[in-house]
Amino acid sequence: MDPLLLARLQFALTVGFHFLFPPLTIGLAWMLVIIEAIGWKKKDEIYAKIGKFFGKVLGLIFAVGVASGIVMEFQFGTNWSEYSKFVGDVFGAPLAAEGVFAFFLESTFLGLYIFGRERVSKGVHWFSILMVAVGSTISAFWILVANSWQQTPAGYVIQNNRAELVDFWAAVFNPSTLPRFFHTFTASLISGAFLMTGVAAYWLIRNKSVDVAKKAISFSVVFGLIVSLLELFPFGHEHAKQVAQTQPEKFAAIQGLYKTQEGAPLAIFAIPGTKPPKLYFPVEIPGLLSWLAFGDINAEIKGINEFPPDEIPPLWITFVSYHNMVVLGLYFIFITALSAYFLRKKKLFEKKGLLKILMWSTPLPLIACQLGWISAEVGRQPWIVYKLMKTKDAVSVTVGAGELLFSIIIFVLIYILLLSIFLSLLFRWVKKGAEATTTQEVLQ
Repeated sequence: MDPLLLARLQFALTVGFHFLFPPLTIGLAWMLVIIEAIGWKKKDEIYAKIGKFFGKVLGLIFAVGVASGIVMEFQFGTNWSEYSKFVGDVFGAPLAAEGVFAFFLESTFLGLYIFGRERVSKGVHWFSILMVAVGSTISAFWILVANSWQQTPAGYVIQNNRAELVDFWAAVFNPSTLPRFFHTFTASLISGAFLMTGVAAYWLIRNKSVDVAKKAISFSVVFGLIVSLLELFPFGHEHAKQVAQTQPEKFAAIQGLYKTQEGAPLAIFAIPGTKPPKLYFPVEIPGLLSWLAFGDINAEIKGINEFPPDEIPPLWITFVSYHNMVVLGLYFIFITALSAYFLRKKKLFEKKGLLKILMWSTPLPLIACQLGWISAEVGRQPWIVYKLMKTKDAVSVTVGAGELLFSIIIFVLIYILLLSIFLSLLFRWVKKGAEATTTQEVLQ
């Protein structure tokens, strides 16, 4: 057993499980900011019920997300001690900022939001969910600052065999921070929209909480369409341009561009082969990739053949994960646009087939988030810090394969238990409907 492979597997497992929950937290929180404001200003009891139900769901998601995220930070010191020694001066600052400025804000006001309903004024109650949304967004920002610095390091010098911070703001706003943040933030809003849509579709199919379901799905479908369009343009497009300019080998790998080309085509569909690198059965649009990346259909884009063999990321997984993420992104636009069309025609609530598709589409944005994360992180390999430190040099030398394997087994069992509890509670609340769930159930 290879300790490096096991350490990477353990971290991927930990982050992958944790990354199911922050997108839902951020997306639901911002939707509730709008819903609670409408309910408050219009004195609309139905919007208040939507807020009450999904506020409790938000509390459940937040609790599991926190529980799964704590382990992640400990792994930097246990399994990745060489990495921690190298980047601790830089990496510690955003993680500390996340804890000080974001986590406490988010967790404090979430309690006030859930348990303060009808105990504090409407204004204070609305302010509490606003602070939850702001806190969760700030939290995501600082985490993405840390991750983005690994992708495009800035604001540092190498002294004493370690990266030392010399320009805090250059490190924070390194070239990939803002494109990555807006891309991920919008993906979170899509995740929240599809969760609310899926629950409301289930209620309409089962003829349960109908009034709440109609308003919830009417809001979430339109919200989902707007943020899905924004995800494609400008945020997805700008992020892709940034990768093309700052990490050309990753861009070549995710796009399946294995030879340098002028007027590079955009691969709509292909089956990638790796020995030698080749796309089978490609469906391509000539010149479109050059235009999307550099605004010129004749621009030259470096292919994988331009880079040293030991600096080329895994090709198959980066291509497949990226393209499936894009396919799902286009699906989100299509299905929300179709739903919005029938909503405008006042026929959505009777379209049982479409409602079932919306219900079963609930987890797809989370799958898209995972695929995006895989293409971003695998596409960075073999570097853990781009052009500064390779992943194989970052792992702890004193942790054995047996210890890693044992901890992986324990983590898998814990995550299965956490996910089972989460889904069991969520499904139980959804089946009861919007009116049945009580605040007391959150405490149990």
